[in-house]
Amino acid sequence: MKHTSYLGAIAAALAFTFAGCSKDAGVDTSKVESSFSASDAQGKSDVDQVVAAVKAGDFAAATAPLQKLASNAKLTPEQQQAVKDLMTQVQDKVKEAAAKVSEQASEAAKKAQEGAEDALKKAKESTGDALKDLGEKVKK
Repeated sequence: MKHTSYLGAIAAALAFTFAGCSKDAGVDTSKVESSFSASDAQGKSDVDQVVAAVKAGDFAAATAPLQKLASNAKLTPEQQQAVKDLMTQVQDKVKEAAAKVSEQASEAAKKAQEGAEDALKKAKESTGDALKDLGEKVKK
């Protein structure tokens, strides 16, 4: 039984790792990049951090700096909209990744359970055969 839970945990960890590393982001960062092109150094730094994380497919790492940008009271309406749009895209990708991980973890758990059931069935058969052989030896 412990092997089954270990396999499930390993599968889930691998799924999280690979789901968060998708280079095929499909997230458009151009609006936020252009709206912050004339921003102060801190704003540009935050945007650069977000863009780098998004382009790397690390949407979880993009979330905190995006929230920091969104909470900045000095943003222009264009910047506010660009940050809001990008936040929506990033949140959608995080949801997609979570759904994919959940599906992969379920599949891994199902396969692990099937493997455990097969092993149990084989163990029962072996035990039955051994008992049968022992019974025949005792009769002799």
